[in-house]
Amino acid sequence: MKAVIFVIDGLGDRPNSEGNTPLKEANTPTLDRLAKEGINGLMNAVDIGVRPGSDTAHLALLGYDPKINYTGRGPFEASGVGLDVKPGDVAFRCNFSTVDENFTVQDRRAGRIDDTSELEKLIDGLEIDGVKVIFKESGGYRAALMLRGEGLSDKISDADPKKIGLKVKEIKPLDESPEAKKTAEIMNKLIKTVYERLDKHPINVERKEKGLFPANIILPRGVGEVPHIVPFEEKYGLRGACIAGTGLIKGIAKMVGLEVIEVEGATGDAFSNFDNKAEALIKAINDYDFVLVNVKGADEAGHDGHYDVKKDVIEKIDVMLEQVFKEVDKNEVYFAISGDHSTPIEEKDHSADPLPLIIWGKSVRVDEVDKFDEYTAHKGGLCWIKGLHIMPILMDLMGLAKKYGA
Repeated sequence: MKAVIFVIDGLGDRPNSEGNTPLKEANTPTLDRLAKEGINGLMNAVDIGVRPGSDTAHLALLGYDPKINYTGRGPFEASGVGLDVKPGDVAFRCNFSTVDENFTVQDRRAGRIDDTSELEKLIDGLEIDGVKVIFKESGGYRAALMLRGEGLSDKISDADPKKIGLKVKEIKPLDESPEAKKTAEIMNKLIKTVYERLDKHPINVERKEKGLFPANIILPRGVGEVPHIVPFEEKYGLRGACIAGTGLIKGIAKMVGLEVIEVEGATGDAFSNFDNKAEALIKAINDYDFVLVNVKGADEAGHDGHYDVKKDVIEKIDVMLEQVFKEVDKNEVYFAISGDHSTPIEEKDHSADPLPLIIWGKSVRVDEVDKFDEYTAHKGGLCWIKGLHIMPILMDLMGLAKKYGA
């Protein structure tokens, strides 16, 4: 038996004035059929009342307690863009941004600059106080940064003020350790060095002449020390893979030892190539024991407050699943289908609202639920569970769970 965790990123929502959500209103015959054929319930990926990030949620869904394994988003971003992360490295996610001569932020995304590959070369490989700087742009204004050396700590603050018109924050140690003090000093020196190198660079001089925001600084945030994580295959005895369009989810997959399957046209937004993802999943089920799938577009629509777009993405995902289940044998694979968090239209951000969950496959105790939405799932036989329960349930169904006790 094999298993798939299929994550519809940002799936859940709150009712609008008519009592509907994008999922409730969407035409989802495949998901409804799977709900009818499976066992259903509600799920909070991390815990009840906790607004999870996509990173902490996916760790939990894979059976890794984020309270133990999560140090910050930076390491997963760095892993996702292809940096060779090692335990003990301190990593950050970054924006190329625009500041004036007083380090006041004028644009946090440098006018959404679309190519920073030349600017990357001015940062990667720097050495400050004996610590190596490893840097890689990850498309447009986004980038990842790592520090590698002795005596480092992730107990430091961010530089990003999060709003324009405010000055870049001085990075400060968050505890009294010499390691935190050293790391904060290195990062403050690095930010100033980057500004000196980037501000007068021909690319930025040209952008200024054209009235565009120059990419003349980086704003590191989401710091975390690269954690020691037990590889997925060692933890479960399953050879696993991941299909995703976003760097963060790919980074989590790489960090736990899942093989990332690159899919042409998988962009992580509403225009992602769902057909190619379906074909990749069908093949992956044949090639691997376990597959994690993340489909992102509904989350993007939630953040943007676009109700109809979110509904449309959910319907596209349903068609994608229809393709997959034409090829799936119920006697060979289990599916857990849910989200990682809710992204309500009214919030335009993650929320702690619970998610509908289906577990489908051989010998599950089919309940009376026949619709996949936030309103019906609570009637299901799974009741209300957490993300950390998903892998143990799947392992038990697959006949791979170890007995607890005599």
